[in-house]
Amino acid sequence: MSKIREDLFYTHTDEWVKVDDGIATIGLTDYAQEHLGDIVYVEPCDEDQDVKKEDVLTTVESVKSASDIYSPVSGKIISFNSEVEEESSIINKEPYDGGWICKIELSSEEEIKELMTAEEYKAAKED
Repeated sequence: MSKIREDLFYTHTDEWVKVDDGIATIGLTDYAQEHLGDIVYVEPCDEDQDVKKEDVLTTVESVKSASDIYSPVSGKIISFNSEVEEESSIINKEPYDGGWICKIELSSEEEIKELMTAEEYKAAKED
C-alpha cells in the first residue's frame, strides 16, 4: 500500500494538499507517483496566475505517459518548486516532502472541506 500522510488532504485525482496560514502546498500522492512510474518532466506552473479548483495546474510526464495535475483549490499560484523541474524524479523519491509542485494562496478556505481526509483517501484507494 502507498504511503498516506495523516496531516494532509487529498483529491480523487491523487493530488495532496497541506494548508498553512492560507497557503496550500500541492503535490502528487505516493499512489500517483507509483502508478506513473519514473517521472521525467514537470511543466512549470505560472506564478501569479489565478486558478480555480479543478483547473489544470501543470503536466507531469513519466516514462509511461503524460498526466495533467489539477488544482484542488482556487487562488493564486505564488510559488513553483523549481527543483521538480530540474530533477523531476524527486517526486518519485519524496512525493510529500521535496517533491511538492506549487503553492497557492487560497481564495476560499471553505474548499478545503471538500477534500478528502487521509482515512477517506485510503478508503477510496482500497475500492
